[in-house]
Amino acid sequence: MTLASLLPWAAALGAGLLIGIERERSQPQEAPTGLRSFVLAALAGATAAAIGMPALALVLAAFGLLTLAGYLQTRASDPGLTTEFALVLTVLLGALAQQTPALAAGLAVLTAGILAAKALLHRFVRNVLSQQDIEAGLLLSAAALVVLPLLPNRPIAWLAGLNLHTLWLLAVLVMVIQSLGHIGMRVLGAERGLAVSGLVGGFVSSTATIAGMAQRARSLPMLRGNCLQAAFLSNLATVAELGVLVGLVAPMLLAQLLPALVLYGVGAVLGVALLWRHASAAASEPLPALSANSRPFQPLQAVAFAAILTLVLLLAEAARNVLGSGGAVATAGLAGFADAHAASVSAAQLAAHGVLAPDQALSAIGLAVSANALSKTAAGFAGAQRGFGLANAAMQAALVVLLWLGLWLGAHGG
Repeated sequence: MTLASLLPWAAALGAGLLIGIERERSQPQEAPTGLRSFVLAALAGATAAAIGMPALALVLAAFGLLTLAGYLQTRASDPGLTTEFALVLTVLLGALAQQTPALAAGLAVLTAGILAAKALLHRFVRNVLSQQDIEAGLLLSAAALVVLPLLPNRPIAWLAGLNLHTLWLLAVLVMVIQSLGHIGMRVLGAERGLAVSGLVGGFVSSTATIAGMAQRARSLPMLRGNCLQAAFLSNLATVAELGVLVGLVAPMLLAQLLPALVLYGVGAVLGVALLWRHASAAASEPLPALSANSRPFQPLQAVAFAAILTLVLLLAEAARNVLGSGGAVATAGLAGFADAHAASVSAAQLAAHGVLAPDQALSAIGLAVSANALSKTAAGFAGAQRGFGLANAAMQAALVVLLWLGLWLGAHGG
């Protein structure tokens, strides 16, 4: 027998052992199923699958009857069905191991982890999750898994080339980022939780992150400073991701772009530090804990953000039609209204292929980031809170100035 032929049997045996060990430790000693039962169940499933479908159906029926008998025997002391379901699932995992051992092994680990996390999961559902959280989770799932796949993922001519799939995806991102901030505040507290979600969200979409933080600041005005810090941190993620992408696509541009990236990043860090110092000096009492009845996100505000971005993109398309299609630099810059990374990488790729000169590519990247700063500025007012929007607008203006200063230094530094 070769190693490849032994692998399915080893995966089935490992699945039975892993789940059986967890059940053996979790159940009382008089339980009818234990380690040996689960190992034999996995091996029975693997053997039946190797013989054929009729044998597998017979084995499943037999184990179904056995689990029913075991439940009838123990239901007075243990009314749950977890062990019975786990035993039938172990048979199926043993059968699956004959086809895809890696998938069967991974599912076995996941099953054992879920079984072992009983106390943690029960505590999370009963003590941490609120009814608002459950309703919001269902709404977010519907927006991401039902509505999003139904929207066409292509430019629509009668909508000036807008992509409804992309626009709705941004609205979903706003809701996800708001939810991350909500979870972060629950777990880490308001200050650290918002900072982490802002930095991580910036790698996905800084514009969506700023919109989410603006809406969070509107619902919780006492956290406006912390939301601003998170929004500024998203700019740091933007410039870090931009440097990596440009370095991968067009390494020869990175040396000239590096001063701009450094100044932009330093400006974002200084903005965060200034807010942190101001918040520390002004704080007279600890930040309030997040209410269990607070909503993880505001769906209407997320849709409003997508509508604002649609308007910005329509205006950009109209401006591009006036300029004509001859200017690749202007086209890349206007594309930055939607996504600075995509527009900048496009310009870098054109430079790598010799279509654009390095100085033209750098100008296009500068225009793309500047145009995206306008989208971020609009996103800062998405929460309808003037103070947050003005502070974010001032930061975006300062970052754009630092960016162009860095581009000038890079160009004149050779």
